[in-house]
Amino acid sequence: MNKIVGKELDARATLVKDIMTANPRVANETDDLIDWLRIMSNERFRRLPVVDENGHIKAVFTQGDFVSYTWPDLMYQVRSLATATVSKNWATFLIGGGIALYSLVMVAVVKTLS
Repeated sequence: MNKIVGKELDARATLVKDIMTANPRVANETDDLIDWLRIMSNERFRRLPVVDENGHIKAVFTQGDFVSYTWPDLMYQVRSLATATVSKNWATFLIGGGIALYSLVMVAVVKTLS
């Protein structure tokens, strides 16, 4: 649409082949999802056609698709990492929490007495 409007072309008379990207970069459906994102990031585009072994388009992958596919996994990994960190260093967190709580109580007491 940008190519038609930007060049003030007639949408009814313009052929797709006249405005489409020649030899677009594509990904194979058997490639790793991370490779697709890497291609899009390195080559600076937001959409990547995904083709089968015969070169037929199976899907158009977007950066938004990547986020929606990976967001739950990333949240799970962050939660697991946080849990492992806290449980491994439980004594440190307990001591630090106790010191923080004591400090807050002392500040409240000093303000009350002032």
